[in-house]
Amino acid sequence: MKKSQNESNNERDDSLDHNNFSEITPEILRLAKLSEQAGVIDSELFTKYEVKRGLRDLNGKGVLAGLTNISDVRATEMVNGVSVPAHGKLIYRGYDVKDLVSGFTKENRFGFEEITYLLLFDKLPTKEELAGFETLLSQYRTLPTSFVRDIIMKAPSKDMMNTLARSVLTLYSYDDRADDTSIPNVLRQCLQLISLFPLLSIYGYQAYSHYHDGNSLFIHQPQPELSTAENILHILRPDSSYTPLEAKILDIALVLHMEHGGGNNSSFTTHVVTSSLTDTYSTIAAAIGSLKGPRHGGANIKVVQMFEEMKSEVNDWTDEEEVGVYLKKLLHKEAFDHAGLIYGVGHAIYSKSDPRAVVFKSFVEKLSEEKGLHKEFALYSLVEKLAPKIIEEERQMYKGVSVNVDFYSGFVYSMLGLPIELYTPIFAIARITGWSAHRLEELANNGKIIRPAYKPIGEERNYIDMNTRS
Repeated sequence: MKKSQNESNNERDDSLDHNNFSEITPEILRLAKLSEQAGVIDSELFTKYEVKRGLRDLNGKGVLAGLTNISDVRATEMVNGVSVPAHGKLIYRGYDVKDLVSGFTKENRFGFEEITYLLLFDKLPTKEELAGFETLLSQYRTLPTSFVRDIIMKAPSKDMMNTLARSVLTLYSYDDRADDTSIPNVLRQCLQLISLFPLLSIYGYQAYSHYHDGNSLFIHQPQPELSTAENILHILRPDSSYTPLEAKILDIALVLHMEHGGGNNSSFTTHVVTSSLTDTYSTIAAAIGSLKGPRHGGANIKVVQMFEEMKSEVNDWTDEEEVGVYLKKLLHKEAFDHAGLIYGVGHAIYSKSDPRAVVFKSFVEKLSEEKGLHKEFALYSLVEKLAPKIIEEERQMYKGVSVNVDFYSGFVYSMLGLPIELYTPIFAIARITGWSAHRLEELANNGKIIRPAYKPIGEERNYIDMNTRS
């Protein structure tokens, strides 16, 4: 007797374990081998066809894919007509980030809102303009009714970046003009997301901490008179308390992370997705997915974990020889995660110094003194001194290496008591400003859809009838 279509479907369904959605079955393993074999391309072909893998040439220089007026990353200077490595510079709208940080810290102001204004509108705000802008951001720092209960509290994820992306995509449903890509509407959407990212990230963590770890659930409302950095600490901590230095250093961290040229992976993603004229929520969710990757936004987590093992493996944190031995073990894949890397050291562009790390270091030292962690800071400083020399001795390098901003940011977040699950979302809370500026820039220039070329290398084949295939 012939079986019905529904009966056949039910039999196939019964062969799968519906109680284990994440199970990798033997059939999936078999098909995965076929997929991997189909995907591998002879590495020599990339050289033959002069493919710039990662959109970079053999010297690490990026392929010119666009123009931007938002920021600049500099790591070389011209000497007698020759480009030579130089101490790094990060430029926001023509201003050296060192000068910007020095300016607002010297006058005892928080900088995130002020520099957000600069990146979005290409000018430093007056006192009146900044006050009005801060008021606008605080007004937007309110989630739709029942959003926390109905969206964030449902199916909490162990990864806060996924939670953040889901929340951003869901906000599309609450926006009556979600698909309007006019500049005024996109600016409105971006300002709202800049204001809401701290809430979406921290509330997502609180839900996860409660439902998965059994911790008490508390949801603090943001305070309109507080800065973004102050509100992060206020919302996150059970007692909402923080010291002025803690808020100040978190604010500086946000400023240093908010933008880094158009060529970083997530900002480039923003340009690519924006060029298709899709909505703001889809664009920013794509950028979040990019930043989540350990090659982009997750590096500071690895730094902290690496140092935790280092502190347990090295007896004398002040002994250069003993610390150096451990660093060599890292490079030889004999320690930590056996990846052969010293995390937080090296950068795709910077060689002599990462300006963000340089700016950050003096403030990090002050916080370590306040927290009584000067020995840990001394260990970080020693590794900063030794690691570049050891890497240059052990590896064939086309350029010098130095510590990058991730080297110190993870240490700062740990001193602030931030849960490790929020390290990358804090990066996103800062970088949403840069993404917003790049989205607006792409729309303002009304460019073509971005679609680079890929050369097909497969041979043409004749179709094979089913009964003759092997």
